Amino acid sequence: MGSIRQHVNPLGRFFQQPLELPSLTALFPQPPQPLHLDIGCARGQFLMDMAVLYPQRNHLGLEIRRPLVERAEIQRQRRQLHNLHYLFCNVTVSLASLARQLGPEQLQLVTIQFPDPWFKRKHHKRRLLQGNLLNTLAAAMAPGALLFLQSDVQPLMEEEVNLVQAQGDFLRQPPDWWPENPLPVATEREQLVLARGLPVWRACFHRRSPLTRTQ
Repeated sequence: MGSIRQHVNPLGRFFQQPLELPSLTALFPQPPQPLHLDIGCARGQFLMDMAVLYPQRNHLGLEIRRPLVERAEIQRQRRQLHNLHYLFCNVTVSLASLARQLGPEQLQLVTIQFPDPWFKRKHHKRRLLQGNLLNTLAAAMAPGALLFLQSDVQPLMEEEVNLVQAQGDFLRQPPDWWPENPLPVATEREQLVLARGLPVWRACFHRRSPLTRTQ
């Protein structure tokens, strides 16, 4: 297997072209099922395991590195997991086309796990979680839906948490930093970090009801 570049500049001209993502009807045999969206799904193993554990949900992984999506799709097809799909896109510019398709109670879980931290300050604008993406998610997620973030880079997590809290549509769930993963599946990155005895920083948020949104 050939190597895959670990970094993709989402601000490159090619990746700034919005894609019209396939409809849920085209992707899933039961498109109205509740949806779990994994943003930055990488090789897709986490979502594949989740799809097995939760057949009553549809699971959709979005990833900016096309070779990873193609390989994940091959594995999905081999396992005949019909409630699972992977799509190539730059989520910051293409998520809106998916969000327009969703029913009001459909998007129940969003996971963003171990995103590229882009350490240099001049590269922070390349980070995955930005205000526009967060606004799109808030508009699409059902009240009470879970937004789960985790990373092994504490400064990145602190900035992401501050961004989510400032946006105002999400309520942070105690404890501030979750010592254990609330989901039954760990990503490959999480397993590697924990095996090295290093900490993982986790935060959970619920989508507020519009009637309880802070002013």
